[in-house]
Order: sequence, then structure tokens, then C-alpha cells
Amino acid sequence: MAKTTVTLETIYKELELIKEKIIDIEKHMVDIDSIMTEEDYKAFEEYKIEKSEGKLTSHEDLKKELGL
Repeated sequence: MAKTTVTLETIYKELELIKEKIIDIEKHMVDIDSIMTEEDYKAFEEYKIEKSEGKLTSHEDLKKELGL
């Protein structure tokens, strides 16, 4: 079995390649919090219906009701 010599330069070059790959991956990643689940979608649809029917209480009205 042949011995392979590893130099600091070789390690540095490999780390640079890994760094470039990570940067490329990060550029193409999707923010998981920006994805709407089916449950989120249903809740949003329900919110729109309740809003159009005037069933929602504003933040200010809620504070008044709670005496805040």
C-alpha cells in the first residue's frame, strides 16, 4: 500500500472546495418557515372566512375587553 503525503496546502485546498460547496448549497436552500403546510393553509382559509364575516376581534378591542 502506497503512502500518501498530506500537506497543509492540500488540506487548505480541500477545505476551500468544501466551503464553496456549502456556499452553493446555502444559496439554493429554502427557508423552512416560508413553506405553508396543509394545516397552515386550512387555518389561513378559515381566517379569511372569519375576517370576511366580521367574526374577528382586533388587538385593540381585545385589550379593552381584558382591561389592559
